[in-house]
Amino acid sequence: MNAPPHLPDTAPADRIAALFQDAGADGYVHVRDVDSAAEVSYRADAPVILASVRKIAIALEYARQAAAGTLDRAGRHTVAVAEKEGGGIGTDGCLDDVVLAARDLAYFMMTMSDNAATDKLLSLVGADNVRATLAGLGCTGFPVGTGRELYGREWDELGIDPDADIDTQLQHISDDRIRALSVLDPRRAQAGTPREVTGLLTAIWRDEAATAEACAEVRGLMAHQLSTHRLVAAFEDGIEVAAKNGFMWNLRNEAGVVSYPDGRRYAVAVFARTHSLAVRQPRADAVIGSVARTAIDFLRR
Repeated sequence: MNAPPHLPDTAPADRIAALFQDAGADGYVHVRDVDSAAEVSYRADAPVILASVRKIAIALEYARQAAAGTLDRAGRHTVAVAEKEGGGIGTDGCLDDVVLAARDLAYFMMTMSDNAATDKLLSLVGADNVRATLAGLGCTGFPVGTGRELYGREWDELGIDPDADIDTQLQHISDDRIRALSVLDPRRAQAGTPREVTGLLTAIWRDEAATAEACAEVRGLMAHQLSTHRLVAAFEDGIEVAAKNGFMWNLRNEAGVVSYPDGRRYAVAVFARTHSLAVRQPRADAVIGSVARTAIDFLRR
């Protein structure tokens, strides 16, 4: 995937910077027209922590294998209690073993960001296969691994027992120690760039990342994401949004494609690092959509 031609974007970049400042966050953005390759960028080549945006790559490999007939979409698989992280979302929040078809693991992963379903699906498709598919698309920055492999060391760094009451233990941890976690630092953890993410999305929407059948399945999964308070919130009915969000400590991310009734499509990747560690930050969530809309409005002019 070649880098698209750069459009003069001083005005939208200034507006984007102001929006992030008002939301109390640092931001990194890349938005490109899927079909013309015109772009708006704001720190688009800086490394960022993808968090759950990484799951797009696992969904692509699942769909690629399913379309090739090497993975049975309806095959049943058990997400055991011992494999869960206790995150409270999807199978991760269930107290007993859960049996799901492979396609439902993908659905839970992409619609509600179920981490246990993600890890099970990754074990089915193979991490090395995901890496190979990404390498073939020039996307070498995507982190590939289970949640524990990628992010499990945070508890060791904080001196927290994950089998005890985590919330109680966190009350005695300073914000500075949390901000210093290696999993939040793109210099010490696997990191991609906003431009790399939109490149992958563009390949999926152009049917270039895999077969047309596989790419359509990924697009369908992303169109059913349950979260609507970030990217989706900035676009009225009739404008389609297919996306995958991410969240970790003070990181709020979302990547997806916004499709207008006139047929024009825009790949979006917005990454925000908030100054606060508060869980509920409505302005920081809303700025993801506002920034995307600002960039797309500029491209549509």
